[in-house]
Amino acid sequence: MKGPSFSLQPFSPTSPLISLKITGKIARCSNTLALRYSLLGPLAELLIPAPADIPARKNELWKETCFECFLAVRGSPTYWEFNLSPAGHWNVYRFAAYRQGMREEKVFTSMDFTVQKQSESLLLDVEINLDKIIQEKQSLEVGLSAVITLRGGELTYWALTHGGKQADFHRRDSFVVKL
Repeated sequence: MKGPSFSLQPFSPTSPLISLKITGKIARCSNTLALRYSLLGPLAELLIPAPADIPARKNELWKETCFECFLAVRGSPTYWEFNLSPAGHWNVYRFAAYRQGMREEKVFTSMDFTVQKQSESLLLDVEINLDKIIQEKQSLEVGLSAVITLRGGELTYWALTHGGKQADFHRRDSFVVKL
């Protein structure tokens, strides 16, 4: 996949994190967003949901290991949150402004993505057709993040950048990728 690479950072470098790396690539071709997350490290130390027999739209995926992507049109307060679970579950939310007016984005009725898991790596690849929410000519601001659950149940928060005193993926100053 062509496109810029990224690397997510843990919210607190002093938290008891094992040696994990979360990297990836992102690209926009026409009005399709291609995204790959690579979780690298000792996956046995993590709680990763098992593949679902029937992946479905689910709420609150951020309460366990999941990958997230936040999209906004430059200059608009509206943004979308995409949640992708290694189990295959997914959801998309639309916000009118910072943490306001959250609702499921119903134009998405399915989200096809692949997950490949080995002992030391997990790859998640998705292509998202943005035609129903964003015009092709509009410039995007993107925030990329992940919630990773350690074996003991502790949630860790990863993002391109952390601007506040608490982990908050909705902060617009963390939407640092420009497409």
